[in-house]
Amino acid sequence: RGTSLLTGSAIETPTEINAQMKEDFLGGPEEGSSFLQQNDETIVHYLDNAERYRKPEAVLDAVDRYYATDNANVHRGAHELAARATAGYEGARAKVARLIGGDDREVVYTKSATEGINLLANTWGDSNIKAGDEIILSVMEDHSNIIPWQRLAQRKGATIKYVRLSEEFTYDLEHLKSLLSERTKLVAATHASSVLGTRNPVAKVADLAHQVGAIFVLDASQTMARGPLNVGTIGCDFLVASGHTMMAPYGIGFLWGKYKLLEGMKPWQGGGEMIDEVFLEKSTYAPPPGRFEAGTPSIAETIGLGASIDIIMETGTRNILENEFRIGEVLYKGLTDMSNITLLGGAEERLGIASFVSATHSPREMQKILRKKGYRIGDGLYSSQPLHQVLGYPHGSNRVSFSMFDTENEARDFLQILRSCMS
Repeated sequence: RGTSLLTGSAIETPTEINAQMKEDFLGGPEEGSSFLQQNDETIVHYLDNAERYRKPEAVLDAVDRYYATDNANVHRGAHELAARATAGYEGARAKVARLIGGDDREVVYTKSATEGINLLANTWGDSNIKAGDEIILSVMEDHSNIIPWQRLAQRKGATIKYVRLSEEFTYDLEHLKSLLSERTKLVAATHASSVLGTRNPVAKVADLAHQVGAIFVLDASQTMARGPLNVGTIGCDFLVASGHTMMAPYGIGFLWGKYKLLEGMKPWQGGGEMIDEVFLEKSTYAPPPGRFEAGTPSIAETIGLGASIDIIMETGTRNILENEFRIGEVLYKGLTDMSNITLLGGAEERLGIASFVSATHSPREMQKILRKKGYRIGDGLYSSQPLHQVLGYPHGSNRVSFSMFDTENEARDFLQILRSCMS
């Protein structure tokens, strides 16, 4: 037995907790993350949160309020509109730092995790990677955590090696150990694959990387809204994330880095905001994080990011993770019990994300069948073409991804519909 996360009223079960969350954040139990009311009054069950997380009302309100009441630039005015905009913008930075256990000065705003990785490759990478060095990734990485490093390796004459999957479809730590050497300068890994849906042992990866003097870059895009994350506990040197997978608007993300590392990195883009002083002959640059934030930023989107973090923190990251594991267990058992369905990924540390392949329908056909039943799920490669090739499904898979507002009951409802479609 517990109490509502917002109202303090008595609630009995995890299902009731999530119903209260839906009412508090999304406008009512009938308008939860899985439910979207269409113009023709049909109910759509939205289960594609790994691609784009549903935006709660509080996030939309925060964006609208900025445009309606302030609509001013940040750091560039003394009037009250600019002051409020700056407070909201920098307040969101403090919220990011608090969420991940970092320092405000270590949080660099980007438009996405992709931009954050490109920033690293073009700053830290250009200064620290040389011919003969090695970069270690894994076969489960998103394209955004492969292509920037490939381009860096091509420019510098470095080599990329890939950690394979274990027999349980998890990150193979023993294989990582065999790849590491004194030539290894950088290891990058996802906290959780958006295809496999299971969390990786990233603290162990970080420790192994540091043993050979390499830095560790963590892609946390799929886990920021799916449980607790602390950069100190994990031991990463850099972390990237995208706002749209943590309920924030499109076009905002962040890079976190240890301040000493950020301080030693050159600017990537030039313009306003990232400068100290500008002369006709030369310019000097601001300290981090401003050094990496050239030009007018995405202010409304950043304020929306702050609002999304408010919801995550108020709900409780441990509560969120426990709910993820409950949904993940239901998905694993239900999908592995279906004889004509192949689940991609194992059971350990499974979140509320599951990709699967039908023996009788292509991913696109399955998506169309479920669409007629009111479900909106993913189909395709999800920016993970190499992983699908390794798994033997080069044409992709289907994916369901639940949110923090959903429960295992909604997972069971989906499985029941899927069974009916396959019979």
